[in-house]
Amino acid sequence: MKKYTLVVMAPLALLFFAAGCKQPSPAEQAKADSLGANAPDVKPVVVTEPVKFDTDDPAIWVNPHDPAQSLVVGTDKNEDGALYVFDLKGKILKDKVVRGLKRPNNVDIITGLVLNGKPTDVVITTERMTHKLRMFSLPDMKPVDNGGIPVFEGETGFEYRDLMGIATYTAKDGKRYAIAGRKNGPKNGGYLWQYLLTDNGSGQVKAMLVRKFGEYSGKKEIESIAVDNELGYIYYSDEQVGVRQYYADPARGNQQLSIFGTTGFKEDHEGISIYKLTDSTGYILVSDQGANRFQVFSREGTKAQPFDHRLLKIVPVVARQSDGSDVVNQPLNATFKHGLFVAMSDDKTFHYYRWEDIAGKQLKLKAN
Repeated sequence: MKKYTLVVMAPLALLFFAAGCKQPSPAEQAKADSLGANAPDVKPVVVTEPVKFDTDDPAIWVNPHDPAQSLVVGTDKNEDGALYVFDLKGKILKDKVVRGLKRPNNVDIITGLVLNGKPTDVVITTERMTHKLRMFSLPDMKPVDNGGIPVFEGETGFEYRDLMGIATYTAKDGKRYAIAGRKNGPKNGGYLWQYLLTDNGSGQVKAMLVRKFGEYSGKKEIESIAVDNELGYIYYSDEQVGVRQYYADPARGNQQLSIFGTTGFKEDHEGISIYKLTDSTGYILVSDQGANRFQVFSREGTKAQPFDHRLLKIVPVVARQSDGSDVVNQPLNATFKHGLFVAMSDDKTFHYYRWEDIAGKQLKLKAN
């Protein structure tokens, strides 16, 4: 999460940094080149108008009635922060911006949460300084959290209540959940807390704690969290260590299923986003923050190793020091025909990329 001054390193050296900076063999050099380590930076087709302080994390809301009117919601991380709302041209929609938030960090969207008897799309952000989840209906950005929902209640450790990551999960039985992370937490499980979201009887969201889970290395922090609704998995970045995988359904237990991306990252593992080709195939994109690129892993494993997420491609991008990202696979307009990938950049903006530019020749496009 912390911003760093970029130190230029040879792309291949970056690949093996976490493995002790060993010198690559010719075969390893060829593999790195084939994965895109030396490719030119992929350029965005849209750069948003800048926010006031510090962009951190975006979420894409697809308008179910008119995809061309879809929105990008992004955090401006400051003690006088905000949720900014952008159109697909990167313009700030000033009447939708929510200001006065106390250091909003990450953001996610959940669709179809029943409030006042009707399905409602809701954007959720973490407010670090108040230790609360803040929630707003879409697309009008009206509060539906009764002033905020306290989380990590009862925790007394240093920074144990300082909210950071957030992701949402829609289970097959229709229940909706929020998974929250924080600046610091226990190492032996329980870093993440999962809450069931329901109507409080007055059209506002209430949250009930259903489990505590998640290993933590203690090296840095855990910020980025992502959920695969169809396959039922939670992924999160244990910064400077790797991406950890768990079941999203609390009834399936708290066993760690895999950890991947444990080598080849320059500094921090950051934003995670999932591009879905089908209900069970696709790609997991993870920000290699210090190297200004995304590493792309297979969403599906193999029959022999169902949780083996193979590294498929490395995508250098123009976005600098990217914390958060999001991606959708459906066509939105004439510019984003195969989906939209959004990445935070440390110049107070978010960058919009066409999926086909991220995919290049190595990755597939969703069959529409």
